[in-house]
Amino acid sequence: MFYKAAIFDMDGTILNTAPDLTAAMNYAMKVHGHRHDYVNADGCLFFGSGAHTAVQRALALEAGMDRDKILQIGSAENGEVPGIDESEVLEILATYSPYYKAHNAIDTKPYDGITDLLKDLRAAGVKTAVVSNKPDNSVVQLAADYFDGGFDLAIGETEGIARKPAPDMNFLILNKLGIRAEDAVYIGDTEIDFATAANTGMDLIMVDWGFRPRAQLEALGAKVFASTAQEVFELIRDGCRS
Repeated sequence: MFYKAAIFDMDGTILNTAPDLTAAMNYAMKVHGHRHDYVNADGCLFFGSGAHTAVQRALALEAGMDRDKILQIGSAENGEVPGIDESEVLEILATYSPYYKAHNAIDTKPYDGITDLLKDLRAAGVKTAVVSNKPDNSVVQLAADYFDGGFDLAIGETEGIARKPAPDMNFLILNKLGIRAEDAVYIGDTEIDFATAANTGMDLIMVDWGFRPRAQLEALGAKVFASTAQEVFELIRDGCRS
């Protein structure tokens, strides 16, 4: 195998979590008297940079922000957004987080071929890990529930560790696996994953079935894409360096 380790994003890459993410957002927004009729396509737009940013984006869309500007919201520091009440964001987040934790496996399911992909990689001696901006407890739970034994390590947003696109979580995983960045590949589906791979110095495979359209990712400069889990395996086996 060309790579010794494969680090996967979770939402939109290995798991279609959009239905449960969107349902949890709608619940929390309704509790606090806000718009709560968002559909899965909206959920895909909101998520990728953590729940705090997702709430900000939901409120911004409610307030009339153009959809093509929504992704400008979100930073590693979870900065405040002009026109969005940060105290309201935190109140909605306080409702969203426990609700999602309790309802995160209702309509969520793995994308086609992912379970077999992980089995094949591990059989070939490739270390596997998942790194996500979801809360760490949800990441660990979902990895165990849907891919029991499929990952050597799983990590989500954790206090004291900078979240993606900072490279910190990836470096933590690589250190624990004892593998250099140049011997590993990152697999994701959003602009956050594109930046994370670059910041970590890792090769990147973008999947085109996730939360962002391929054209948007190509505009960022992404060059290596997979449309099936089998294509991901082949790229990990043969290498994808340009």
